[in-house]
Amino acid sequence: FQAEDGIRDQPRSRGLGDVYKRQYLSNVIITISNQIKRNGYTLSIVGIVMVKIGETAPAFTLKTTDKSDVSLSDYRGEKVILAFYPGAFTGVCDKEMCAFQDNMVKLNDAGTVVLGISVDSPWANSAFSQKYNLGFPLLSDIDRKVVKSYDASFIGLGGIEGYVSADRVVIVIDGEGIVRYRWDAENPGVEPDYDSVVNFASGL
Repeated sequence: FQAEDGIRDQPRSRGLGDVYKRQYLSNVIITISNQIKRNGYTLSIVGIVMVKIGETAPAFTLKTTDKSDVSLSDYRGEKVILAFYPGAFTGVCDKEMCAFQDNMVKLNDAGTVVLGISVDSPWANSAFSQKYNLGFPLLSDIDRKVVKSYDASFIGLGGIEGYVSADRVVIVIDGEGIVRYRWDAENPGVEPDYDSVVNFASGL
């Protein structure tokens, strides 16, 4: 169309438009998934990975607090708890990470490691870890690929429209890389049953 200043608008490139469309559809799927999970149902969409119990955990490599790479494959042969949390210094997340820290001796004795995952930066996670003296890695999924691949995304944290964070999700992976346990919060303010998670992982 003809702009008011007489300069004809240039059409947006097809490639960029496709990116916008994929991002929009991804956000719609995350929103629907969040609503369905709250109502106790399971979502299955062709082309979207929804990690379920009994399936192989998707591989990933993320930055930890010192900006070094940590991969899920680094822990092959060990049991792994993936603790997705919405954000550092947000109250409930503080309580959750401290609860896992309080159980580290029992988990370590059972050959189980904990990996905290959020979309926060390595710097924010570093300050978070130092404040509570956490003895396990906090990983930064800044491009949201891991939270999306595990169906662990949440939109609108703290009332910020369109903001994509991790949801509160706990996944236990066995030494062969298979998902054996999954818990999804009804909303980010709900905490997991820590005794149930720890006892399950310890008993694998």
